[in-house]
Amino acid sequence: MKHIKVADLMTDEVVSAAPGTAFKDVAKLLAQYDISGVPVLDDEDRVVGVVSQTDLLAHAGPGLGTSGQDGTVVEPPTAGDVMSAPAVTVRAEETVADAARLMTRRGIERLPVVDVEDRLVGIVTRRDLLRMFLRPDSEIRRRINDEILAEVLGVPTGDVDVHVVDGIVTLDGQVERRSQLPPLLGLIERLEGVVAVASRVTARTDDTATTHADQSRHAMPW
Repeated sequence: MKHIKVADLMTDEVVSAAPGTAFKDVAKLLAQYDISGVPVLDDEDRVVGVVSQTDLLAHAGPGLGTSGQDGTVVEPPTAGDVMSAPAVTVRAEETVADAARLMTRRGIERLPVVDVEDRLVGIVTRRDLLRMFLRPDSEIRRRINDEILAEVLGVPTGDVDVHVVDGIVTLDGQVERRSQLPPLLGLIERLEGVVAVASRVTARTDDTATTHADQSRHAMPW
């Protein structure tokens, strides 16, 4: 079974800025695209920082053409002046769960997605991550039947009935061996979009007792 990767949810058309982009132009980008921040890229598309709304507000000050106390003209700051660096980024092959934990730990709304050379390939936001909890019940049921029951555990079609309502999974039926029950529940509980699992699945044979007996027999000194 494959967990959802950041690459599956990220947006690959990213609004970005260069270190020399003027303060006001960055603010215009945020307003125009209704976003909370932009990655700052160097000449080779490597992410060197991120400018957020908070960064802009923290550095708001005199504008172009304003004179300082000594009469000199005060130049407005650029993206490179106000950006948070180094940027917090994530790789496309990492899981959505890893990205969510990183966002929560660092208290950020969006993560630039980079390749092995730290070049920008996309961006993922908290809004994107929430989409995994909106996965249709029919999709959850299909993945349980096709990926977990059939592909991973080899359970014949029809042996276990799967019902999903609002992300709550109910299981009825039988599997061949008792040792299949823990991985069945564990895999379903970790499936993206699953809220809870209620299982009434039983096993035709108890192979766990045989396994424990074999282990004990092999552990006996001769």
